[in-house]
Amino acid sequence: MKKKPFPLAEVYRLLEPGPVVLVTTSRAGRANVMPMSWHLMLEFEPPLLGCVISNLNYSFATLKATKECVINIPTVELAKQVVACGNLSGGQVDKFKTVGLTPVPAECVQAPLIAECYASLECEVVNAKLAGKYNFFVLEVVKAWVASSRKRPRTIHHQGEGIFMVAGRIIRLPSPITSRGGS
Repeated sequence: MKKKPFPLAEVYRLLEPGPVVLVTTSRAGRANVMPMSWHLMLEFEPPLLGCVISNLNYSFATLKATKECVINIPTVELAKQVVACGNLSGGQVDKFKTVGLTPVPAECVQAPLIAECYASLECEVVNAKLAGKYNFFVLEVVKAWVASSRKRPRTIHHQGEGIFMVAGRIIRLPSPITSRGGS
């Protein structure tokens, strides 16, 4: 394949690791929701994930102070609400009411689950050492919820500048290595 130079500021478009998620936080009785696509799995058990939340976002200070959140996984049907959440400030409006999402009490954390999302992961911050310099948090999933009615969720993946890819097609390839320690 012939290749051409690619702008460094757009490399993220090539490596977006997973679906856009909706991060919910809550502080002093005020819940907020924000979309996030910069996240990655760090460990299987306990399930650890890393995420980047800009210190310019309203949710950053809440997450840093409360050390807990919920990672909610929306499907393509919620794409317009996801984008709307990203274009509003939680410091100025109640995003749940404005975009029509339903907060549901979580079991282990104060931040709410989102009823309309396919899955919700209740998380606690276990490491924020890189939050000051890189806005990076390490979260441990302490409770996970998934909709039993959805077998093949179609998630959305941000590719920059209002462009999203929709996941959905699944392929299966034979692999002799099926354990986590195989490679």
